[in-house]
Amino acid sequence: MEQDKPAIPGANLSVNHLAAPLVARLVANAASLGVVVETDASGATIVDAGIDAAGSVEAGLLIGEICMGGLGRVHLASRAREGWPDWLEVTSARPVLACLGSQYAGWSLAASKEEAGGKKFFALGSGPARALSVREDLFAELGYRDHCDSGALVLEVDRRPPRVVIDKVLTQCGLDPAGLTIVLTPTSSLAGTTQVVARVLEVALHKAHELGFPLAAIVDGSACAPLPAPSPDGVEAMGRTNDAILYGGQVRLTVRCDDAEAERLARELPSSSSKDYGRSFADTFREVEFDFYKIDPGLFAPSEVWVSNVASGRSWRAGGLDMGLLRSLWLGAPA
Repeated sequence: MEQDKPAIPGANLSVNHLAAPLVARLVANAASLGVVVETDASGATIVDAGIDAAGSVEAGLLIGEICMGGLGRVHLASRAREGWPDWLEVTSARPVLACLGSQYAGWSLAASKEEAGGKKFFALGSGPARALSVREDLFAELGYRDHCDSGALVLEVDRRPPRVVIDKVLTQCGLDPAGLTIVLTPTSSLAGTTQVVARVLEVALHKAHELGFPLAAIVDGSACAPLPAPSPDGVEAMGRTNDAILYGGQVRLTVRCDDAEAERLARELPSSSSKDYGRSFADTFREVEFDFYKIDPGLFAPSEVWVSNVASGRSWRAGGLDMGLLRSLWLGAPA
């Protein structure tokens, strides 16, 4: 770590160690959570949370906490508000480490069709095992690396990873097969939709990083977002989870910095600052021919933001919910 760079809060913690009891709970309660646990030919543990297994919202809540490296809490609030019945609530006392050091889907894992047995494989890995491999430049910026003899990785995929990908994860994480758990969560499943919407706080942290805000100044975070029903169509399912955050996500970041920096963060953070704001993400994605890089990166942000500065006691609010748009996209015709 650079000597003149402030350490992110919690940099001495092990996200994989903290996540291990959550992984053990997921495996031990597989039947009641609707997931299926298998041992791969390599010896690694594979948890199917929505491919052949039914999965569940409850499994998705637990997987959301695993993704956050045991440094976040994900709850379901089943009370109607803003015209929608279910909301996810996410909190973390160590949001930078939980969200960017663990939850962020930043580890690119791919295999050619020859390596994968006839069909190319690609997935973005999220969860605490990222901090063992540290393959992303982000970890150098965070000044963080985990050292643990077990690791958990979450993949948003609709098929099992080929052996070559599992071997790559084992090698780059420095793990024995018995120490690796890979959780599979298609976005079109109950667990998959839930764990993606549970990234509402992480989306805010990622955009704050893109805006150049000093991450060490973020000391606490909380967020909520409406939980849609999953769609059996992959593009629609992805669209719904993104829309939940872009138009229904509320985030509060607690920071310690100059008031000018805090005010700028609040002003620039909401999704409404993007030129692509205002319609379903699925439609936007189709229009750019399924190329994420053609979408304005400023769109990937929560809809409403509150920034509170503990150095001064002042708070700022920007953006706002568009639940009318979400209801028009998610609700069917009255019976």
